[in-house]
Amino acid sequence: MLNFPPLYSTARCDAIARLVENNYPIEAPVSCQMLERGLNDVYRVTGQNAERYIFRMSQHRARGPADVRSETAFLTHLAQSGVPVAAPIEARDGRFFVETDAPEGPRPGVLFQALDGREPDTAGLDDARAHGKTLAMLHNAAESFSAEEARYRLDLDYLLWQPLARIGQSGLVEDPDVFKEFERLAEETSNAIKAFGELTWTYCHGDCHGFNARIDDAGEAVLFDFDDSGPGYLAYDLSVFLWANVSFGRSSTRRWTAFIEAYRAVRPIKADDLEAALHFVIVRHFWLMGEYASRADEWGRNTIRWVAREAEFLKAWKASQLSGRLL
Repeated sequence: MLNFPPLYSTARCDAIARLVENNYPIEAPVSCQMLERGLNDVYRVTGQNAERYIFRMSQHRARGPADVRSETAFLTHLAQSGVPVAAPIEARDGRFFVETDAPEGPRPGVLFQALDGREPDTAGLDDARAHGKTLAMLHNAAESFSAEEARYRLDLDYLLWQPLARIGQSGLVEDPDVFKEFERLAEETSNAIKAFGELTWTYCHGDCHGFNARIDDAGEAVLFDFDDSGPGYLAYDLSVFLWANVSFGRSSTRRWTAFIEAYRAVRPIKADDLEAALHFVIVRHFWLMGEYASRADEWGRNTIRWVAREAEFLKAWKASQLSGRLL
């Protein structure tokens, strides 16, 4: 028995290499390098013939277990529908994920073919258009995908109210007046979204912020990182790209305009969904703050104390979006 049970352990690269060798039809020996440690652990895996893969091991999260069954089913459907995505690779047992036994509990892993292409230009308009086109293709394909088995729904409870509760539980916001401001903003945003009535519901990528892609030789955005996907508001899935261009000191609404124009060239957007996306920028920020707040004991409070300062951004965005400048 461990005297100090871990919140989060990190697997050795040689252990990941053995895991891949034992579970996937890849010719050994397999080599492995760690690329990223955080919300998930991500490794580059190389087979004997220099073929490249990405192995992602899901981390425990406040929302609950990773929904890899629905995620990989959706990715497989998208790939079969011609949407440019990083599709999962089938293991020897026919599943698209494996279970690993970590000290803190079971963690699922998924192997993907490594993508060619370059990283997106986060300032250029062409790559913004590429993201808009691919996301529209994704939503078109989602119309023929069944979301009945999805573990999580990207609704206001999941995206707004649960994150607000995590912020409160974390103790990061020490000033009660600031937390009341968070509560007020959440309430007003929720009411504004509900006032639209029936907004479009679809299967969402959930994290299409402009970085989770590679741009291929044809200029297409090939999307990856679907572990936040699920059935949810179309307006939310659109808003994530806008949020990424206006939060944390950024201000690039021209990229949002290019993104939406390219999306509309493939798939129409109802006026209410587009207007609601402005409100969902606030929802997205609450979701991110809640994700970080839930890791206060894991990452340390100094790493995430920025959360307590974000009321100013939310208030400023609320004022600007009510002015209608983006539309």
